[in-house]
Formats: sequence, structure tokens, C-alpha cells
Amino acid sequence: MLVKPVVSAYHRWVASGRRLAEGWAGSPRALDALTALSCLGLMALDLPGLAAADNSLSGPAAAVVLAVGCASLLVRRRTPWISYLAALLFIGWLHELTLIQFALYSVGRYRGRRAAVLATIGYVGFALLLFSCVPGWAADRAGTLSGFLSLFVPIGVLASAVGIAAYRHDLVGELTARRAESAVLQAVQQERTSVARDVHDFVGRELTLLTVRSEVLSVRARETTHAKDFEELADTARRAHLVLNEIIVQRGERASTPGVDGLPALAEESGRAGSPVRLAMDREAHGLSPLRQAAVYRVVQECLTNAAKHAHGETIDVSIAADGPQLRIAVSNALPARTPGRAPVSAGSGTASMSERVRSLGGTLTARRTEDAYEVVATLPRG
Repeated sequence: MLVKPVVSAYHRWVASGRRLAEGWAGSPRALDALTALSCLGLMALDLPGLAAADNSLSGPAAAVVLAVGCASLLVRRRTPWISYLAALLFIGWLHELTLIQFALYSVGRYRGRRAAVLATIGYVGFALLLFSCVPGWAADRAGTLSGFLSLFVPIGVLASAVGIAAYRHDLVGELTARRAESAVLQAVQQERTSVARDVHDFVGRELTLLTVRSEVLSVRARETTHAKDFEELADTARRAHLVLNEIIVQRGERASTPGVDGLPALAEESGRAGSPVRLAMDREAHGLSPLRQAAVYRVVQECLTNAAKHAHGETIDVSIAADGPQLRIAVSNALPARTPGRAPVSAGSGTASMSERVRSLGGTLTARRTEDAYEVVATLPRG
């Protein structure tokens, strides 16, 4: 009897491990770790020479120092100047030129052209100062000034140039993504305008006829027992027509869809309606673009609405967490113990609408029902 739960738990662990591995493999942290290890591997080739040089370092000590220096590349995205300063220290102390190439590339990649040019000038000037003022410093690197320039200058220029090119490529990619988001927003706005026009032309006309006919019937039935009913019908038709006109006329003045900042209020509203929500949200969700934040809000909103319809009173778990280069939205609720006597009113298009919105942004959405719960999982690219 315990075989099935054990197998199910095993499959869940395997799936969680697979998701973790896939997320880590594509994450920036994994790339930084690989870069640091690559730099360490290249510098390890110089360990015999470092041990023999006059720098008071033995082989094991040199390995530790090189490992600490390469570890500075783990923070190269946020603070590339740390690895840059460590590389300058390695140049003056160990005569090691490998780390400076990674450091200059990182400065150009994550701080742009101006910072890369300044870093390259500083590197060449520092090395030239050592060459001129420290006797015998570059004897094993370059015996003359021309030899020094032919070795040190290309190293800095090439590393910075590659970093600047990667920085420009990132800018172009971000601009392309923003243009795609703008095109999606424009298409959505055009579709909304088209729908509003159709509603105004067709539904508005029918509501106008309904209002006129109900008022005529109300006048004709004044002396009958149904006079009050016809008056209420006429009032309802007039209010419906007014509401429709307000929606159409004020459509351009409506507030935009809330972002992730509106999720706590949405959860609180669901709790007041009888469906408590446990909300867990990663801080990195606040760094999404407004279009992606709106998609997250709509997905959660639709899930809470569905849960209120089909599992009213059950606690709803909402999780929004960074999963490598993607953002994962998971909403689940337990199924009610009893099936309601009357099926809830539903158009059946909510899940399809959510899926279409998520796919338009390059994400995925899956909805599945287990023996005791209903779960919706959506992923959106963070960049």
C-alpha cells in the first residue's frame, strides 16, 4: 500500500531536481561560475612558473591565491571593478595576465564603452609604470618598450573590444524585446478598440431597443398589476445602457492593469470573499517589464476567480518565484469535498485566455487536476 506514495514522492523529487538543474544550467550564476573556473584553469598552467618566481609563493599557496582571484569573477555582473582591481594586483605581484583579460571583458560587457576605455587605459598605464619603475619586473615578459607595448596593449584592447561588442549586442536584444512588447501592446489595444466598437454598434443598439420597448410597455401597463414589474424592467434597461456608454466613452481613461504590486490586494479581496490566499512572491518579480507584470497579475486573477467558482472556501496557494532565466507562477487549491449541486456560471474561456496571453510573451501555461488538487503553472521569460 505504501509503494504508490513512495513512487509518487520519488517522481516529484526527480522532477524538482530536473527543474533545478535546467534552471541552474541556463542561469547567469552558472555562466559566471564557468567563467571563473575557466580562468582558474588557464592560470593553473602558470603554477610551476609562479612557484619558481621570486614572489614568495609556493605551489599550494599560489593555487589558493589564484582561486581567490578567480572567485572575484562570480560578482562580475554587478561589480566588475572588483575583478579588475584583483587583476591589477596579480599583474604587479605575480606577473599574471590571464585574469585581466576576463576583468576587462567584464567591464566592457556590463558597464559599456566608456568604462571599458577607462579601464584599458588604467591597465596599460599601471603596467607601463611597473615596467618603468620596478627593475626586472617584466624581464620574462618583454625586454624592450616596443616588446612591452606589443604584448600588453593588444591584450587590453582585444578584451575590452569583445566586451563592448557583447554589451552592444545585449542592448540590441533588449531593444528588440521592447519593440516586440510594444507591438503586442499595440495589437491588444487595437483588438480592444475593435471589440469596444462592436459592442457599441451591436449590443448598444439592442439595449436601446430594449430600453424603448420596456418604457412603452411600462406606460401601457400603468393600470395593471404588472405596472411595477415593467417599471423595474425599464429602469434596469436604462442603467445597463448607461453603464455600457460609460465603459465605451471612458475606455481610454481607465487605469492600466496592475502589476505584481497589486497581488497582495487581490489576495486580500479573495480572502474577504471566502477563499483565503497564501501568497509567496520573489522580490525579483518586481524587476519584470510592465507588460510581463500585467500578465502575472491577470494569470493570478483568473486562477483566483476559477478557484472561487469551483472550490469556494478552499485555501489557494500562489507562488511567484525566479527559476533561472524564467519566472514561475504556480497557483493551486484543494478540491472541495463535495461536488456543488449547481454548476457555477462559467464561459469556459478563462484558461484559454490565460494561455494565449502567456504564449504571446514567449511563456508556457499548463493546468492539471490531480486526485485532490487543481494546479496551474505558468512560466514567463524574465528578460
